[in-house]
Amino acid sequence: MSIFLHILMTNVLPMAFMIGLGFIIQRAFKLDIKTLSKLNFYLFSPAIMFDLLYKTDISAQVIGKILFFFLIFMLAQYVIVEAVIRIRGYQPSMKSAMRNSVLFYNSANYGIPLNQLAFAGNEKTLAIQVLIMMVQSLVPNTYGIYNVNAHKADMRAIWRTILSMPIIYVIPLAFLLRGFEVAIQQTLATPIEYLSSAFIGTALITLGVQLGNMEWKIKRSLLIDVSLSGMLRLVAGPLLAWLIVWLMGLDKLTAAALIVSSAVPTSLSSVLLAVEFDNEAEFASQSVFVSTILSIITVTAVIFFLKLNV
Repeated sequence: MSIFLHILMTNVLPMAFMIGLGFIIQRAFKLDIKTLSKLNFYLFSPAIMFDLLYKTDISAQVIGKILFFFLIFMLAQYVIVEAVIRIRGYQPSMKSAMRNSVLFYNSANYGIPLNQLAFAGNEKTLAIQVLIMMVQSLVPNTYGIYNVNAHKADMRAIWRTILSMPIIYVIPLAFLLRGFEVAIQQTLATPIEYLSSAFIGTALITLGVQLGNMEWKIKRSLLIDVSLSGMLRLVAGPLLAWLIVWLMGLDKLTAAALIVSSAVPTSLSSVLLAVEFDNEAEFASQSVFVSTILSIITVTAVIFFLKLNV
């Protein structure tokens, strides 16, 4: 019960409060959601990624294990979500939205605080979570953009869009600067820190603005789809992760960190992509909102299970 209350009070409720602020502001002032989306894509998201990768010590061995796990995990999720897509017979736009809602999970502003809580600030598990956050930030800005545009744009236009995303340049730059021990001057370090600090609040408010822009009349078909998305993300996700880490024979701490990282709700990236490229924004917003609420129960169950076995 104490773990449940701690997650509720220190992680979920603060996020819900920020989302609620965005909802209220949108209802009162009718903000431009496209502008907020661009701020997240081109400023705040690249800044927080660079800041964390540059400052976190991660060994080559850990990187190899985590990337291999992530590859297998994403492929397994993809197979399952494709099966659901075929059974449901979705249109192209809904296919991409459902894929994004399951494959892209909230490894940053939900995953990092959750990791710190579950493992009491352990540096090894934090490094693992930073790696997961890195690839989870890279995938939406490459495959995610392709996924939402493949049915309505030519490949040249898609590649131009992908190459315009700063996140794909920020990741190798952070590794290079850290690897060669290049110090960042305070003139640049301070703005990066400011932008990085702005990411979580702005992203959550953007979600709230999008929710405030919706009509709260959910069709039965959409409710079923949102429920399927939540089940695949919150239940199938950690179960798949458990199976993969067991097959890989990873040590208990690494395995636990990866399972916890897979248990988080749908990423805000799916909403930002949907808004930026006009692709099922209502479904994307509701998937994030519902999975975040349901994660109060499911994440607590995952942590409870791991405490018995780690």
